[in-house]
Amino acid sequence: MTDRFIPIADARYAAAVPTIPVDAPVPAGRLLDRRGRVLHDLRISVTDRCNFRCTYCMPKAVFDRDYAFLPQTSLLTFEELTRLVRVFVAHGVEKIRLTGGEPLLRKDIERLIAMLAPIRTPAGEPLDLTLTTNGSLLARKAQRLVEAGLRRVTVSLDALDDDVFRAMNDVDFPVSSVLEGIEAAAAAGLAPLKINMVVKRGINDGEIVAMARHFKGSGHVLRFIEFMDVGASNGWRLDEVVPSAEVVRRLDEAFGLEAVDPGYRGEVAERWRYRDGSGEVGVISSVTTPFCGDCTRARLSTEGKLFTCLFAHAGHDLRALVRGGAEDHQLAAAVGQIWNRRSDRYSELRSQHTQGLPKVEMSYIGG
Repeated sequence: MTDRFIPIADARYAAAVPTIPVDAPVPAGRLLDRRGRVLHDLRISVTDRCNFRCTYCMPKAVFDRDYAFLPQTSLLTFEELTRLVRVFVAHGVEKIRLTGGEPLLRKDIERLIAMLAPIRTPAGEPLDLTLTTNGSLLARKAQRLVEAGLRRVTVSLDALDDDVFRAMNDVDFPVSSVLEGIEAAAAAGLAPLKINMVVKRGINDGEIVAMARHFKGSGHVLRFIEFMDVGASNGWRLDEVVPSAEVVRRLDEAFGLEAVDPGYRGEVAERWRYRDGSGEVGVISSVTTPFCGDCTRARLSTEGKLFTCLFAHAGHDLRALVRGGAEDHQLAAAVGQIWNRRSDRYSELRSQHTQGLPKVEMSYIGG
C-alpha cells in the first residue's frame, strides 16, 4: 500500500470531522444557534492566495515566497462548493459572499458564480450573491462577473494617497488601478459598490476625510473598519485601533452626519448618512462595539472547513464528509447540528483572557 502524504498546509488549522445525527429533521429554512441567532450569511473563501501583502492581513514577514499555500487538490471544486451552498440555502442562508485571499485569483471564478446564481431560497428568491476583492483585477473582469450572475461587489481600499496605499499593500500596487476597477464595476452594473477601508492609527487614519470626500455623492457606500485582532500574524495592538466613534466624529465635523437604522437584523455596519442627502457611510466596530449578539454568519474555508466565528481557532471538516460519500440530507444534518450548538461570542469576551489564544488568519477565511 502506498503511503499518502498530506501537505502541512492542509492541516494548518484543527478541524474535526462532523458527526451525522441520526433521524435529523429535514431542513426547514431556518436554523437557530444557542443564543437564538439565525444562519443567514455564508462567506466562502475560494483561495488562500493573494497578490497583495497588506500589513494587517498577509504581512510579508509571514507570507513570504516560502509560505506553504494549499495545494490545488485540497481546494473544494466548484461542484463541491455548489453542492454545499445548496445545503446551506436549504437551512435559510440567503447571502453568499465569495472571498479569499483574493477571490479573483481563483481560476475560472466566473464559472462558479454562474453555477451559484440560479440557486433559489426556499421562498423562491434569488441569492444575494456578492464578492469582496482588493480591486486589482476588477477592471478586466467586471463585465464577465456580471454576465455570470454576480449581483454586488465590495472593494477593499485603504487610502487614496498613492504612497500610503502602496505602503499598505506592500507590493507597490498603484491606487489608480483600483479606482479604475471601481469605475469598471459600476459601469458593468455592479453599482452601488461598497468600499471597505481598514483604519490603522498613524498609518492611514489621515485618509479618513479624504476617502469620504472622494466617494461622497458617488452612490457608493464607504465603510470604515476598525483594525481587528484576527489571526496572529498582523501584529495587532489596541493603540493602533481608531474607534469608530472617532471616525464618525471626524466625518460629522467635516460633512455633517445623521444615524440610519439598520437594514436588517445582524447587519455588520452601523450606518450614517450625510445631512445634505449625498449618500451614506458605515462603520464596522468589532473591537469597540462587538456585534456578536446578532451575528448570523458562517465561514467556509477554501478546503472545506466550516468556522462559526471570525475569531475561531478550530473548524469543522465538511470536505471529509463531501468526499467521504455523505448524501445531501446527511450534510444538511451535520451543518444543522453544528449551528444549533454554536455559542461563539469572542468579541463580547475579548479581554486579557482571550489575548494570545490561537485564531484562524483572516486571509484564510476572509473578513
